[in-house]
Amino acid sequence: MASGTQWGAGSWGQPAEGQRSSPGACYRELSRFPAISCAALGATAGGRAFLLHTECSQPDLPRRRLLRFSRHYSVQRTERGLTVSRAALSTEIHNRLLGQDSPSGQRRAVLVRCPLRGHELLEVWDGSGRSHSVDLTALGKHGAVYTEGPFACLAWSHLETQLLYVAEKSRPTLPAACPGHVPEAARPAEDEDEEGERFVYHEGWGERLNTRSAPVLCMLDIKSSSVSVLESVPEHVSPGQALWSPGDTGVVFVGWWHEPFRLGLSACSNRRSGIFHLELASGHCELLSAPNRASFSPRLSPDGQHLLYLEGAVGGPHRQCLQLRLFPFWARLSQLTWQMRQTVTVLDVVQEPTGSESSFTGIYTDALPPQCWAADSRRALLCTPQRSRTDLLLVDTETATVTNLTAGSPEGCWELLTIQWDLLVATCSAPHRPPSLVMAELPPLGQELPLRWVPVEDTPPVPGITWKTLTVQQNSALHNPQPFEALLLSPTGGTTPHPLVVCPHGGPHAVFDARWRPSMAALCWLGFAMLLVNYRGSLGFGQASIECLQSRMGEQDVADTQLAVEQALRYEPLDPHRVALLAGSHGAFIALHLLTRQPERYQACALRNPVSNLPALLGTSDIPDWRYTSLGLPYSFQRVPHVEDLVVMLQRSPIIQAPRVRAPVLLCVGARDRRVSPTQALELYRVLRAHRVPTRLLWYPEGGHALTGVETEADVFGNCARWFLQHLGRPPVGQHGP
Repeated sequence: MASGTQWGAGSWGQPAEGQRSSPGACYRELSRFPAISCAALGATAGGRAFLLHTECSQPDLPRRRLLRFSRHYSVQRTERGLTVSRAALSTEIHNRLLGQDSPSGQRRAVLVRCPLRGHELLEVWDGSGRSHSVDLTALGKHGAVYTEGPFACLAWSHLETQLLYVAEKSRPTLPAACPGHVPEAARPAEDEDEEGERFVYHEGWGERLNTRSAPVLCMLDIKSSSVSVLESVPEHVSPGQALWSPGDTGVVFVGWWHEPFRLGLSACSNRRSGIFHLELASGHCELLSAPNRASFSPRLSPDGQHLLYLEGAVGGPHRQCLQLRLFPFWARLSQLTWQMRQTVTVLDVVQEPTGSESSFTGIYTDALPPQCWAADSRRALLCTPQRSRTDLLLVDTETATVTNLTAGSPEGCWELLTIQWDLLVATCSAPHRPPSLVMAELPPLGQELPLRWVPVEDTPPVPGITWKTLTVQQNSALHNPQPFEALLLSPTGGTTPHPLVVCPHGGPHAVFDARWRPSMAALCWLGFAMLLVNYRGSLGFGQASIECLQSRMGEQDVADTQLAVEQALRYEPLDPHRVALLAGSHGAFIALHLLTRQPERYQACALRNPVSNLPALLGTSDIPDWRYTSLGLPYSFQRVPHVEDLVVMLQRSPIIQAPRVRAPVLLCVGARDRRVSPTQALELYRVLRAHRVPTRLLWYPEGGHALTGVETEADVFGNCARWFLQHLGRPPVGQHGP
């Protein structure tokens, strides 16, 4: 890739000689690179010049907050290709919760929070400044607006006169109870309906969505500054991801079934949901997608004739290989009923990938890009794991063919931010390279390769780190003996062999793709090699690989991780006497099993929100279905535990073998974790301490399952790094010069 504007090029802020092994110094240096969250293009007259707007974030460690800021660029489309230049200085973003450009690019809707009163304001801006501002909180039509997660949206109508968004359903504000304040006989009659309502439980949607219970679709008329709640949404579903149908006559939205109760939705694409169409004039609402499926992420083509969306099975693994489906919106112009309009499967589930290493392995993303259609309304783009990479794929929806636009690139992770006027804006990164911002012009149909990427903000590789993808071969006599992969990050310089930190991912149906991770790079700078294991059951390797882990949890995943460790120790310059484990959630479940089965192999362990006692999670986790499904047991909403179920769960739980642990264990626990109850770690802590295992527990009062947040992430990394340095010894570290 050609050289462009660089972030930190040639001035790494390298820790001084006496600080090279300091966890804090390494983390500060490597966490300073911005993450680019979104981008939008605006066209000027003539269609040859464009303005590119991006929003970025980076940790502000001294002030313990996330710094958000915007960058602006001028883009010229010439016969020789694209030229990009910085159009303005970066500016910090304050109090902004949501933002969305209008279809013409001439207006922008912004949801902001007033810092003094805490009110939410929906504003519209144009070239002359702020044209409209509506105090949504003061109107009182609904509760807090959803600003992130699977429900959130902010959608302009095609005529740019209305906005759609999702908010919490309004509930009456009850006065504080005061014993003896009003005698029973003197209480007004209208208050009787509110009696006993104060402590009614309102069920949330689980981890990261605990305060989200009853979403409603809301519509703002910009001219009149009036807000209305769409009342014709079926009562048995919770709406989200709304967009306008062609002509602005209706609304398309995703509805998640919430009866008889809500299961955790975060990182769970297997919840029953459908694509609905609501006709505004009549209030008529119909299901467009297949019943009893998980359908979501609708995207309307530029010509308004095709609706693209993702669809998967209900139940089973929480993340699966998905179908790409197409609904013919053109049929609305005919006399066909919704039921007669045939939905087309553009790409089906891939059971087992065939062919070369670059062959298509299926779709595993949790959402399509907000802007994913090419201007021809025939081609669409998406990013999804493909083995241990995340690649940018182009799909021809007419021929159902897939072209991998980034296969074989040195960057292992690509993310499409937007495509407008056939201009692609994306980020790319690798384990040794922070994200770079790039652009490309999409060539005509059939001429997409090679795609010429132009750097907008080019970040050079980090010195002192190298990486590779390892293929781990299975014994052919095993069940589903397909090979799997692991990423190995190694420090350069210093002396070998390197101590090894082994990381099985959580999920379990997730993946370690070859992206930039500051904490992993920082551990490499401290002298540790990192082995990120994508055991069988990881995303990106076919549906059969995902399903083969069912009923083998705690056995196959553990054996795969250990096999990856042994092969890496055999063929790479690694120290077999200095091996540690670093994992979270289900990855910590695997790590605990390894500590009990291979106590002589591992000298230290650091775990985040570990799963240790499966039956104890039945009544404490937001995904109780997973406790059954993972072990091959049937699940239904009516299911209650049987003695035999609990026996199977306990037999697979590492807690019963905890007395065999010998390695020192560090536990990092989020007190607000709804997925894996913090009581799991507390019980484990007591058992290990009782058996004189060196154990330390860190308690983060505001931490959730992922232990996110600037202060929390920095503290978790620092403690884990110091734990490894203490118990594995301090590796000799070379000079990380460019």
